[in-house]
Amino acid sequence: MASVKEFQVTFDCADPERVARFWCEGLGYVVPPPPDGFGNWDEFNRSLPPEVQGSAFACVDPHGVGPRLFFQRVPEGKTVKNRLHLDVRTGTGLVGEERVATLEAECERLVALGATRVRLLLAADGDESCLVMQDVEGNEFCLD
Repeated sequence: MASVKEFQVTFDCADPERVARFWCEGLGYVVPPPPDGFGNWDEFNRSLPPEVQGSAFACVDPHGVGPRLFFQRVPEGKTVKNRLHLDVRTGTGLVGEERVATLEAECERLVALGATRVRLLLAADGDESCLVMQDVEGNEFCLD
């Protein structure tokens, strides 16, 4: 039997710090401490060659449970639907109108942070309804 491995989720994006800070706020994640010898991430960034400054950023679960999220700058923009997306577990255990109201409240909070609401997918019985959204650079994710 294979052992469970730690993993991180990597996002290709235009502005790594902006997208990372959105996800920090959205998930309650934090920016990890800068490398040894640097007082903050700006100081570390300025130490890099100009062509790689601002090219990556990360955020982590402060409780060490969820995966590390890594954001890397790429030259091309997003053009099609994600092949992989995050499901943000907002309404776990809730059903019907209570579930939808919880999804809508979280959607409103994330829109205020820069996300975009795409559509609400109502389940026939309301148990598995979810809300499709996009982050600040258009990456799809679901509230479920």
